[in-house]
Amino acid sequence: MKRPLGTIAGARSGDKGGDANLGVWVRDDDAYEWLRGFLTVERLKELLPEAGEVSRYELPNLRALNFVLHGLLGDGVASSTRFDPQAKALGEWLRGREVEIPEEFL
Repeated sequence: MKRPLGTIAGARSGDKGGDANLGVWVRDDDAYEWLRGFLTVERLKELLPEAGEVSRYELPNLRALNFVLHGLLGDGVASSTRFDPQAKALGEWLRGREVEIPEEFL
């Protein structure tokens, strides 16, 4: 069913110099397996077209994925012209994107 990703996933984001850091997690193992297969670097770039270069890290013990969006904030918070220069709202922006979620997770 098409729903906001935040229906089943939490997120936290912030900045590391000019890079944005974005963590996404779910509550159970089955949902993690779905998230792991669904939220690829390519899919993240579809959902957040401004992403640019992205690295993805899997954290299975936390049922989480971590993404680093390289250079999203330019030279860093002090010089960024982005509306969200610290990338604090990036996680909620992703959680608000509508995606196809399997019914068993709703």
